[in-house]
Amino acid sequence: MPRLDESLLTHLPPFSRLDRRQIRTILDQATSRRYEEGVAVFHEGAPAERFHLLLDGYIRVVRITPTGEQVTALHIPAGQLFGIAQALGRNTYPATAITAAESIALSWPMRLWQAFVTEYDGFATETYRTVGNRVGEMNNRIVEMATLRVEQRVATALLRLVNQTGRKVEDGIEIDFPITRQDLSEMTGTTLHTVSRLLSAWEKDGLVRSRRKRVTVRDPHALVELTQA
Repeated sequence: MPRLDESLLTHLPPFSRLDRRQIRTILDQATSRRYEEGVAVFHEGAPAERFHLLLDGYIRVVRITPTGEQVTALHIPAGQLFGIAQALGRNTYPATAITAAESIALSWPMRLWQAFVTEYDGFATETYRTVGNRVGEMNNRIVEMATLRVEQRVATALLRLVNQTGRKVEDGIEIDFPITRQDLSEMTGTTLHTVSRLLSAWEKDGLVRSRRKRVTVRDPHALVELTQA
């Protein structure tokens, strides 16, 4: 495997305060791996043996409910840490991490976590800021589930993904990773049939364009109005 270059980490918040010598040490302890789309990097409840940094791609964070249903809790973009169980005071992974697209990640043995926190300036601060942001996002999702109608939840989910990962295309803003109607149903706590019905109606009205594993929002303002109706 080619030697990883320090530039991979210098611009990322957990490592941005470190000098190149420190980053070299961190990279020399890392394992690099490429994952195909739809691969589980680790599973909910498994021993948290490594922590990870996503260099490219997207991660879906999935929880299993007591009744066995799969719920997508959030998406993690490139440049962020994940599998950071020790930041939550856990020795097992609290959720399953599945690649939403072809991805590349670095990982380190969890035994190095405390050394990273104590020795590398800014690492702890940025890590716990990330944890706080994710907890806040999941709390927002809980409120949405409890207070919004189904069409509002689906519209909100599409707008969130567009804001986080969207890229401009000819006829709108495309969510920049493969996403199925089943994925949207798991994100919004509804059925595949309901999501399919909504997307078909919105496509007919010119709000979205939905193709195999690709969704483009053509009229974001109309979706915003739906969330507020």
